[in-house]
Amino acid sequence: MADIKSEDGKKERHYLFYDGETVSGKVNVTLKKYGSKLECQGIKVEFIGKIELYYVRGNHHEFTSLVKELACPGELMQNMSYAFEFLNVEKPLELYTGSNVRLRYFLRVTIVRRLSDIIKEMDIVVHTLSCYPEMNNSIKMEVGIEDCLHIEFEYNKSKYHLKDVIAGKIYFLLVRIKIKHMEIAIIKRETTGSGNNVMVKG
Repeated sequence: MADIKSEDGKKERHYLFYDGETVSGKVNVTLKKYGSKLECQGIKVEFIGKIELYYVRGNHHEFTSLVKELACPGELMQNMSYAFEFLNVEKPLELYTGSNVRLRYFLRVTIVRRLSDIIKEMDIVVHTLSCYPEMNNSIKMEVGIEDCLHIEFEYNKSKYHLKDVIAGKIYFLLVRIKIKHMEIAIIKRETTGSGNNVMVKG
């Protein structure tokens, strides 16, 4: 199990899977009361990976979609349980909840009926095993005011894991003004979309 943040900022616990891992389980269909029946045109379970943009509600992109048929059309006369298995599922992207966008994986069960389908969704968490970038050079950059202040920043690498420590050095090459204080800040910036539809949020 793993904790993830929902759209409203609350923490929720969901089942955790890795890329290439099999996703399996059971779908339990429970009738409302003893002796009742449920007529359906079939029951299916889907494994879906989707990217949802918050600022364009209709703009969803499904990058993974697998379907398993669990039951043929007919009548359910009693509570039923259906096993399913999505073998060695590719999950190329890691779960992400940002300011503008959400990448989610979920299972969707649909009981197909004539008038209105019964649909139930369950989110899952996906983590990918770390793969380190081939090129991860150190960074050097200079900033300042001409003939007044020259500062050089040096970072030990250009790409970091979320749990990494950022280590570096600051060199004062030229100081001809009075410095009262200095601050360093880490700023998160999220870029979504492409072309004219790019959204940047920091």
